[in-house]
Amino acid sequence: MTTIHNRDLGISEEHSFSIKNKGIKFDTEDDIKPYIEELSKLENIAKIDISGNTISPECSKLLAQTFLKFKDTLRDVNLQDIYTSRDRFEIPKSLGEFFPILLQLPNLSVLNLSDNAFGQDAIDVLEDFISKSKTIEYFIMSNNGLGPFSGARVGKALYKSAKLRENDSENSKPLKAFWCGRNRLENGSCEALSIGFKANKSLEEIKLYQNGIRPIGIAKLINFGLSSLKNLKILDLQDNTFTLPGSYALAENIKNWPELIELNINDCLLKSKGCKIFLDKLSQISDISKLEIIRLQYNELESDSLELISKFLSNLNQITALELNGNRFEEDSEFVEKINETFEELGHGILDDLDDLEEPDSDEEEDDDDDSEDEEAEEESNDEINERLTQLEKELSETHI
Repeated sequence: MTTIHNRDLGISEEHSFSIKNKGIKFDTEDDIKPYIEELSKLENIAKIDISGNTISPECSKLLAQTFLKFKDTLRDVNLQDIYTSRDRFEIPKSLGEFFPILLQLPNLSVLNLSDNAFGQDAIDVLEDFISKSKTIEYFIMSNNGLGPFSGARVGKALYKSAKLRENDSENSKPLKAFWCGRNRLENGSCEALSIGFKANKSLEEIKLYQNGIRPIGIAKLINFGLSSLKNLKILDLQDNTFTLPGSYALAENIKNWPELIELNINDCLLKSKGCKIFLDKLSQISDISKLEIIRLQYNELESDSLELISKFLSNLNQITALELNGNRFEEDSEFVEKINETFEELGHGILDDLDDLEEPDSDEEEDDDDDSEDEEAEEESNDEINERLTQLEKELSETHI
């Protein structure tokens, strides 16, 4: 599945150069020379998009050098899906040609590295680059096969980058968006990522969908990282696993994101009890919430939560979309009717199509213990976790770039 990212910086077509999705295989200088010549003839280029092609280290070096012509104007670089069919050792070599040049672009704001098979082979060059980045505001890196080990190193690099930006505020910009979906981050990366997020206090958008993060990891991310982000506007944790630990963390911290406009927790297994816990807390701040989009599909949400939503939905006066498909209630429920009536009264907003609801299971008793085996095995106090993270921060702060 291709990562879709559209960030409008207001760059006109005349200031853009694109060979997007042409499927060109750049192996030698002769292969890339015509495109470099074409690019070199242009002026004031602000966006370069070479996604959907495949490029060798040799050609990467030649192309990257061309970027320097637009040192003062280049703001958006798309290197998505540029290594199809490449040997695993070619990828870090190619990145080693691009990254030093990108660090010389003082106005670079958007960088998309998605859909490239970095794995652990490229983590050394990637970690070094992120640690030294101080201008990129929108860092898009999904579907790179990082795994928990490389994910943790990315988290540490984000921390170092934040400190670099703080120490050189005149020549830097704060990080606003970080995407790292479909990267198998799992629980092993969550402590380092928490530190990285906490340090980048200007973050407005975080997407960590489909990462196999279990409840304890989700709880750590929220409690020790995301909770500090007062400017957060978009949070996407879709298709990870919450159960009770994640649900409690989300519930306790929803008040810490006063600017939040979109929350995606589709397919996160909050379960009936977790949904109710979260929605209870959301109801308490519904009159001041700026939420526009709430995605709660496939979470075993039941009628009691549906009733609660129907009661506070009218307080969410900016709501435009509510997703509840795939949960456990009747499509013809009186509360569904009330929700639709509320949208009509508000004059905006819509409930998604409820075409895949589960039948309410009256004889099933929810057993939280069954969902908490790994939580019990990893149970630690917040003080223990906080002490460990404080020590990690100290170690990272003593590391000079």
